[in-house]
Amino acid sequence: MSARRSILPVFVPHMGCPHACVFCDQRRISGKRKTVTPEDVRALVKQAAALPRSGAARQLAFYGGSFTAIPETVQAALLEAGREAMEAGQVDSLRLSTRPDAVDERILERLWSFGVRTIELGAQSMDEEVLRRAGRGHSAKDLRRAARMIREAGFELILQMMTGLPGDTLEKSLYTARELIALEPDGVRIYPTVIVRGTELFDLWRRGEYREHTVEEAVNWCARLLPLFEEAGIPVIRLGLNPTEELSGGEAAAGAYHPALGELVKSRILLNRARELLRTVPPGKVKLGVRSSLLSQALGQHRRNLETLRREFPHLATEIVPVDDAAEDLFFLEQKV
Repeated sequence: MSARRSILPVFVPHMGCPHACVFCDQRRISGKRKTVTPEDVRALVKQAAALPRSGAARQLAFYGGSFTAIPETVQAALLEAGREAMEAGQVDSLRLSTRPDAVDERILERLWSFGVRTIELGAQSMDEEVLRRAGRGHSAKDLRRAARMIREAGFELILQMMTGLPGDTLEKSLYTARELIALEPDGVRIYPTVIVRGTELFDLWRRGEYREHTVEEAVNWCARLLPLFEEAGIPVIRLGLNPTEELSGGEAAAGAYHPALGELVKSRILLNRARELLRTVPPGKVKLGVRSSLLSQALGQHRRNLETLRREFPHLATEIVPVDDAAEDLFFLEQKV
């Protein structure tokens, strides 16, 4: 999706959201504390318009809040600034994120008239207990209804899920992934839970009422989730929160915050694949072939994947070697007894 899409993000932190989810402080998560105005939108577009076009479609995106729950006068002012940019040829369409319970047919008609073509829905989980404990204020049924309406209205649909929320388990996250796949979205974002200072989740964690969703746990879970979406032909367009100065500077108190979480997950998938290949191999020297572009992921950070394989399979002298134009990501190449 990113190969054919250039995104101009506008953050509207916590504008319009009628609920206080336990994990949420959009101002800290997005790194934006100032309320956005139509003038801000015009300034961003003007700045981007001065840069050469790469050929990819350019989309102005309103992120960070429940956009369709903002007062309609504010929505209209922001969307009108976006429509002006479209009419001037500076952007090709608009995009926004919102909640499942802030979508209906009238809202969708109005968004389409302004040039919105992509809607992202924060699903977070399809488990009712997880939704309740997270303070989401909507049900899985609300998500299914909103997703159906968005697709039937002709919009591109992106769904967002979280792992490691209060009450979540690996099995519940796998269930959520399968339920989202059944809705046939055009893409998915996966956000393992980060404990942000100032949120209710931070207080729950400090009182010992919530167990941290660690980076290691998130990597293990997402290494199970990502292949499900890939097998269904649904791209995962983001894995983990975008790094910001505030989060990296200490606002992320604990949880699954890592600036290269996606790379860690992809590396873990290749490690798991290597484990499968080596599980029944008799003692000897073994070479695993990997597509050249994936060599660093297969070896792991600081060659930790290779060290893990040699530790778990001490009877094998394992090597991982690059193979140009390989048909598979990772495969059994040869063995010498």
